[in-house]
Amino acid sequence: MRLSDHFTLQELTKSSTAERKGIKNAPDDTQIESLKNVCLNILEPVRTNYGVPLRPSSGFRCLELNRAIGSSDSSQHVKGEAVDFEVPHISNEDLAHWIMLNLDYDQLILEFYRKGEPNSGWVHCSYVKGNNRKKALKYNGKNYERLSFSGEG
Repeated sequence: MRLSDHFTLQELTKSSTAERKGIKNAPDDTQIESLKNVCLNILEPVRTNYGVPLRPSSGFRCLELNRAIGSSDSSQHVKGEAVDFEVPHISNEDLAHWIMLNLDYDQLILEFYRKGEPNSGWVHCSYVKGNNRKKALKYNGKNYERLSFSGEG
């Protein structure tokens, strides 16, 4: 099933952990609608801006899969509202900065990024239909901090 011009349901539900553990990672209709919104409002604009294909590393996760990887039950991945991804040849810090300045998002997290290592970590971004909080954070595996860039308050 195609969610948008460049992204499919299979891409947004694929999980090696689910395959290994025999977990059926299948979203319901409401979660599929949320995934479509993520594709249209986050992934497609990123792909258009950078002009290169990108592959999400994590999209929808059913509750069983989410628990299997040790994530919180309240994760937006469970609702189909979040995606983790990188763009080839683009620093994850630069990607997060572009999203912060250009897109309407609910939560943006630069995860496990190490300064001076442009390909370290990944970007987590969520979108909800309605009021997005524009909450930007960085996470190092232990602590969340507000994400900001030089010259920004």
